[in-house]
Amino acid sequence: MRLPARRIATSALCATLLLGVTGPAAVAADSASAPAHTRAASRAPLPDADALLGQVESLGDLGGVVVPVTDLLTAVLKADGGQLPHSQAAKLSTSVQDAIDHATANAPSTATTPGTAAPSSPLPQASTLPAPVDGRAEVPEGLADEALVALEKATDGLVKAVTSDDAAQVTPAVNAVVAGLVNAVAATLVGSELPAPDLAGLPSLPKAP
Repeated sequence: MRLPARRIATSALCATLLLGVTGPAAVAADSASAPAHTRAASRAPLPDADALLGQVESLGDLGGVVVPVTDLLTAVLKADGGQLPHSQAAKLSTSVQDAIDHATANAPSTATTPGTAAPSSPLPQASTLPAPVDGRAEVPEGLADEALVALEKATDGLVKAVTSDDAAQVTPAVNAVVAGLVNAVAATLVGSELPAPDLAGLPSLPKAP
């Protein structure tokens, strides 16, 4: 028995309407659950995030010291007779002091391994800059703080020299600041558990005595 064409058309229309209502709802439900799962996964912390963040922050603090110190050195070396106006010297000195204060507050702890005596060695010079070390026992406690204090003292001496009207005092003061900055860089690198450099062709650097 044949169904009337009108009844067939009506049934097809009802089925289409039903699919039009339920189909998008089902797809929407699946789509809603997927982002929720993705968001939950994205909230999970990265492995070793704290350790890596400490390394990044140490490098950031180091850069914060290098820039104002090199700004001071550049201004001095470009000035006639190495002399600066008191106002300019004071402004540059304040920038250096603020950077050192910030770096000191965030300097890495370099306590030695329990039961291991901290070596009593001077700050590393540029010619004996050690590669970053894996064992904290090799890093004297407070090395980064010591380097920053020495750098602060050296920059104070430079500011006095560049406002003294005595050019003979400038070159030794500049050399002291450069050495102090190198020491601060070295102390930060060895005290922040940074990975050792692996650039091809880079010569091995001796460790501090």
